[in-house]
Amino acid sequence: MLADWFKPQTPSMVGVDIGTQEVKAVLLAETAEGYQLEGISRVPLPKGAVVDREIRDAGAVAAAMRQVRADMPKSAKFGAASVSGSTVMTKVIFMDASLSDEELEAQIEIEADSLIPYPLDDVNIDFEPLKTNEETNKVEILLAACRSDNVDARVEALEAAGLESRVIDVEGYALGRSYKLMAEQLPGAGIGQVVGVIDLGASITTFAVIAEGETVFIREQAFGGEQFTQSILSYYGMSYEEAERAKVSGELPRNYIFEVLAPFQTQFLQQIRRTIQIFANSTNYENVDSIILCGGSAQIEGMAAMLGTELGIPVHLANPFAGRLRADDALQQRVEEEISRYMVACGLALRSFESWHI
Repeated sequence: MLADWFKPQTPSMVGVDIGTQEVKAVLLAETAEGYQLEGISRVPLPKGAVVDREIRDAGAVAAAMRQVRADMPKSAKFGAASVSGSTVMTKVIFMDASLSDEELEAQIEIEADSLIPYPLDDVNIDFEPLKTNEETNKVEILLAACRSDNVDARVEALEAAGLESRVIDVEGYALGRSYKLMAEQLPGAGIGQVVGVIDLGASITTFAVIAEGETVFIREQAFGGEQFTQSILSYYGMSYEEAERAKVSGELPRNYIFEVLAPFQTQFLQQIRRTIQIFANSTNYENVDSIILCGGSAQIEGMAAMLGTELGIPVHLANPFAGRLRADDALQQRVEEEISRYMVACGLALRSFESWHI
């Protein structure tokens, strides 16, 4: 069930983020200065095609994926996608560092059988060594498991675009990995800081905390820009399509800031405060030092400024072009205003440059 320990590094993979409202994809190349943006694509999905990160309309997703493939260089052959939500489980377990790879794999299967609330035949399992405690001679292992139907749906979506699936990641860890592109936009390049990266999506907010270069905490909440759209819809008697257009264009009644925006911001603030409290109570860290805000709904008016003021923590809108990401001038100019939407896709594309096993 578990694959070989490490396999050779793959050629560059297209990182594909299949969200509630759209598919976002990124292709990166590694350079001496950082990473070069080789391809980028964003294709809308019909409403209901993906619900709570579960693919409900495979045909619609496949059609979007074919458009994504058309936007990428012809040389792109491989893809990476991610899973999230209630069907995904991650847990850090401790194993004897003296175990061979084969012994470790067998022991992890035994541990997984007792930890995972599904029959093992119905799940895909992966694991990654984190660090070894020399004093106890124990190695920390990140165990990840997901319902096989969720994984298979992502594999099929990639295959519909003519991309061979090489990695199916966990979305929260992909988001944490994208911090590599953004650290330099923080004072002191974020060195010595505990940094929260928040992806405010359409229906899910993902919070990843990075400390000492590692993702040490992940939490997902069923909250996003969809609630803002629904508030506009109900408050002003608009159709869903009209509310979406008004949200994007900003063509809303003068009092919408007090009637709709402020309540949405308050709900978001409450969610983040609660998450930071859970993080502090469940780890050895007391707080986060900085926050990077990204995702399709991060561009909603005043979100970053409000969050920073209320939390008393510096909040930066994700801008990897101020970090380690580079692009041709024309491409950068075209995507710079919306690049913060692509952080999960960037984190998936960055798997191209790491050792991996599946």
